[in-house]
Order: sequence, then C-alpha cells, then structure tokens
Amino acid sequence: MRVIYVVALGRVDDAVLDAIEPWLWRVFGCEVRRLPPLGEPANAYDPQRRQYSSVEVLRALNGIVPQNGFRLLGVTEEDLFIPMLSFVFGQAQVNGKLAVISLARLRQEFYGLGANGALLLARSTKEAVHEIGHTFGLTHCSDPSCPMSLSNSIRQVDDKGDELCKNCLVMLEEYTKHIRTGNGPGEKQ
Repeated sequence: MRVIYVVALGRVDDAVLDAIEPWLWRVFGCEVRRLPPLGEPANAYDPQRRQYSSVEVLRALNGIVPQNGFRLLGVTEEDLFIPMLSFVFGQAQVNGKLAVISLARLRQEFYGLGANGALLLARSTKEAVHEIGHTFGLTHCSDPSCPMSLSNSIRQVDDKGDELCKNCLVMLEEYTKHIRTGNGPGEKQ
C-alpha cells in the first residue's frame, strides 16, 4: 500500500492538517496518515537569517520516514529558506520521498493583514499538492492556474487552482503507472 505520511513540525493547527490530508488523497490517490507531531529540528535554525533551512528540515525528515512510508510531508509554522533564496513556501525531493511546507508566509498576518482561516487552508492545500507533486516527478508547470506552477509571491499562490492541469495529470498518471510496475523514476525495485 502506498501511504503519504503528514507530520507537524512544532505547533501546527489541526485544521490545516485536516484540510491537507484529504486533498493529498484526492489528487494522488494514496492513503494519507498523520504521524505524531515532532519538534522543529534545532540544527535547521539559522540565527542570522532567523529562518529554518528547508534542506536541513528535509534531512531531519529523512530519519523518520516509516518503513511503509511512500512519501512524507512535513508542515511547519516556521519560515523556510534555501541559500540562494530569501524564502521558500516549501521544498521537496524531486522523485524522492520527502517534502516540507511552511505556513509562515501563507498566513495573512505575515503581511500585516487580519487572519483569514479559509485563505490559509486554501493556500496550504495548494502548496502541499505542489511539494508532493515534485516527489512524483512533476516539475514547475507553465500554467499559472495549476498548483504545480512556480510561486515566488503569495499572489502567485492565490492565483493557482487546487486541481492539477491536464498536462500534469498525464505526467502523474505516467509516473504512477511506472510505480505500479516497479519501474518508476527514483523507485527501488
């Protein structure tokens, strides 16, 4: 059985996880299970940037993938970065098992605006689909309404839909067909 695990890193509102999990099942057709929450990986924090390295977070997640874990999505409230960018909404291993999303910049409060729970849930599901999509070999899509499109700003996240475009659906089907036969990219036989 193919299982996508979801784990909160630090304190994450259950409503966010409750929104993400059925959407991952809907898009990717895998069982989705929640792991007990974990703390933020201390070695991922960069005090100069006051952010967490998404690379280090993924490294920490690698050590907790359950034996039957097909994919693992970490969800954090902390702001994430990679060295070449000032922030990322998330990061994933393309054709790998691991992904992480940050809720920090998905919250209206980050931009000095009032909280909007519905908007946070919509943004969170889009970014979860985006990052898990990368683990299925999907790359950035040129269709700005596809959740696989690149987002460098919150406006781009808001402009996305929550359904994969036809091209990404075809690529996902091709990838999952290879998985079923044991010949998928990055899949060990």
